Amino acid sequence: MAGLSFLVDTGLVRNNVQQMVRSTSFALVLGIWLAPAWAQGEAQRGEYLVKAGGCLGCHTEDKKGAVTFAGGRALKTPFGTFYGPNITPHPQAGIGRWAESDFVRAMRHGVRPDGANYFPAFPYPSFTNISDNDLRDIWAYLRTLPPSPQASKAHDLKFPFGFRFIITIWKWLFFTPGPFMNISGVTETVNRGAYLVQALGHCSECHTARNFLGGPKKDRFLAGGREPGSDKRIPNITPTRLKQWSDAELKEFFLTGATPDGDAASGAMDEVIRNTTSQLTPGDLAALIAYLRALPPIADEPK
Repeated sequence: MAGLSFLVDTGLVRNNVQQMVRSTSFALVLGIWLAPAWAQGEAQRGEYLVKAGGCLGCHTEDKKGAVTFAGGRALKTPFGTFYGPNITPHPQAGIGRWAESDFVRAMRHGVRPDGANYFPAFPYPSFTNISDNDLRDIWAYLRTLPPSPQASKAHDLKFPFGFRFIITIWKWLFFTPGPFMNISGVTETVNRGAYLVQALGHCSECHTARNFLGGPKKDRFLAGGREPGSDKRIPNITPTRLKQWSDAELKEFFLTGATPDGDAASGAMDEVIRNTTSQLTPGDLAALIAYLRALPPIADEPK
């Protein structure tokens, strides 16, 4: 009987082990089958975040038939002309040899894989606020882009602004790395809007006046002013100006570019609306408007 009991117990153990093996194998097969779906899900979310970040505008040439994200877009500044680089996963022309950690360091700290500084024409002073999860999803999406062999153009900068070591001083003066921190005392919706404006949308890069060193005037946050090196004025998007528009009018502007007086957005803002604000979910668009409403009103700069 003892022997029979042993055989029965052994048979049960063997059956249990076989069931465990089969279950484990099934789980492994299921995991392998589902893994691409999980990765694609992250990439799909990353695609939305790239739209919210307006990446297309800087990394795609402004011409018919341009390869998206293959670089070449010119950005003229008082310091010279910058060109958006190729960010497709091409191993030579793009970022195909980068590790995810290289991408995170570029976005969070404005540092290239070789350790040199990026010029702040690349808006890492805003992108540093992007969350770790969002950075991972953006990276997942960029890895799905078709690799383009189009070489990135070299910047054409005035002396001595082409020396990257100078940017270390600029960072010390004007750059604070780190992810976005929620604003205390405001709603979740307003905080979501703040994240969209301050981090992904990097709106202050254009709508905050700058000093002669190219540093943002923090007391003029989103209040516009004179565009450096020109007579063009950047719109004030604090409640000082936006209080003239209803929420419905603001929503219509961000979706279509149409203004309440029958005019329409043009130039860079027209592109931002086409590529970015019109692509936001209804909830994110409402959050963006709620945050802009919650800003302290700042008077326009004297002309």
